[in-house]
Amino acid sequence: MVWKKLLSTQAPRVSVFMAVPTIYAKLVEYYDEHFTQPQVQDFVRAFCQENIRLMVSGSAALPVPVLEKWKSITGHTLLERYGMTEIGMALSNPLHGVRVPGSVGSPLPGVEVCIASETFGGGARSYAVHARGDENGTQVTPGLEGQEGELLVKGPSVFREYWNRPEETAAAFTPDGWFRTGDTAAYKDGVYWIKGRTSVDIIKNGGFKISALEVERQLLTHPHITDVAVLGAPDVVWGQRVSAVVQLRRGEMLSVRDLRDWARDTMAPYAIPTELIVVEEIPRNQMGKVNKKELLKRFYPA
Repeated sequence: MVWKKLLSTQAPRVSVFMAVPTIYAKLVEYYDEHFTQPQVQDFVRAFCQENIRLMVSGSAALPVPVLEKWKSITGHTLLERYGMTEIGMALSNPLHGVRVPGSVGSPLPGVEVCIASETFGGGARSYAVHARGDENGTQVTPGLEGQEGELLVKGPSVFREYWNRPEETAAAFTPDGWFRTGDTAAYKDGVYWIKGRTSVDIIKNGGFKISALEVERQLLTHPHITDVAVLGAPDVVWGQRVSAVVQLRRGEMLSVRDLRDWARDTMAPYAIPTELIVVEEIPRNQMGKVNKKELLKRFYPA
């Protein structure tokens, strides 16, 4: 059991703990069910603060409610960062200093990042740069702070090629050598924010672009929802509509009307889900990630 190992006094003791958001959510769930006595809760918090140096979340977006609950339990603000197999670690909140919930911080030493939008003119493909930065700071194109675009990365940790896949390799890089992550990002308030995978997490509803990750973060603050995956369901009129697949707390019920009433004061009208699908459990892979393409095939086979 993870909690037993975290709180063990026997050597070797845990001093650094890294996990995906799903693990933290499950640990919180176990804590709420089994560590109900105040003296036990005080012990858990004191032990974690005294004996564990660092706790890290990675591989998937960390919901802010999970981060805040984990901080109240252990006293630790989880370190959020961003990386992938092709680039290693690229961005991170600081080891020492203020960690901004929901953001992935700033570029690590040796890494250059760029947020840009693809444009076409005169038959040629080019990029409009919104922001470009490294460990020393970020330069923002005037008027474009917070503007979303694709995150591009350069640096010594970026891979050279996909083995025996020259076409995929060529498509993965811009003509001037930036690796295309396929993630939509923004630079705002001095830090970088990942909005999601461009292919599945950016929902195009009429004239709006909606971040599924941001909708998920909002929905996880609902007292009845324990897990959620937001999808861009196909829509003949709007292109896509916002659909929420949710897992509820044991014994609770929720209708789409109740959800929309609850969300009216905190979410933009176009971002509030118009469909609600309740499941016993949202399927995730071993890395704690949801395969949204599979969920779309399952619930919207046409």
